[in-house]
Amino acid sequence: MIDPVTGERVNDRPRRGPSPTRLPLLLPGSLSEEQRAVYEAVTGGPRAGDRNPPFALADDIGRLQGPFNAMLYSPPVGLPLQDLGAALRFRTGFTKREREIATLVVAAHLRSDFEWYAHERIGRRQGLADEETDALREGRAPMLADVRERVVYEAARQLVAEGDLADAVYTEAVATLGRTALVELVTLVGYYQALALQLRVFRVGVPDGEATPEWPAAGDGYE
Repeated sequence: MIDPVTGERVNDRPRRGPSPTRLPLLLPGSLSEEQRAVYEAVTGGPRAGDRNPPFALADDIGRLQGPFNAMLYSPPVGLPLQDLGAALRFRTGFTKREREIATLVVAAHLRSDFEWYAHERIGRRQGLADEETDALREGRAPMLADVRERVVYEAARQLVAEGDLADAVYTEAVATLGRTALVELVTLVGYYQALALQLRVFRVGVPDGEATPEWPAAGDGYE
């Protein structure tokens, strides 16, 4: 912006790194009827089906964590957005490992602390090994024995890096995954990019007491 007194350009770039969240966490008792519908869709839907979840959807007084708190602020957007997320997690043709590989590619490329925190835990539940998650976090290609997983990884990597798929990758993805799965993959990458942007803008970090991911030095990995 331009300082109105000096005419100098100041504070042009948004701050990066930890800072207080910009959206106050909403208490369940303070929600409107429309917000309550979003809250119940998140906490009562398929995400809540695990009796021992890899991460908590809400804190100890019931406030939604991660990207879900922002969804409460605009129920007309938040309700279909959370449903899209549930569809991508629970109603696509991907295996659980394939889905988490793609999601972690997005989280690592955008260095989204909460997105990585949540989906690394989900990925480990689905069998991702330390060396696989380490490679994804550091922007390296993991050693994947499964052909479909390799294609999912490469397509997701190219989507976040280039915003497109080269003809060779597109052709291989269609041949290996099929057109339906490729539509789902492109949508998944876009969805988690949108969440990562919200998490960054609203300064949402990992829950209190949890360690932030150790990202590679600038210039290494994806960036």
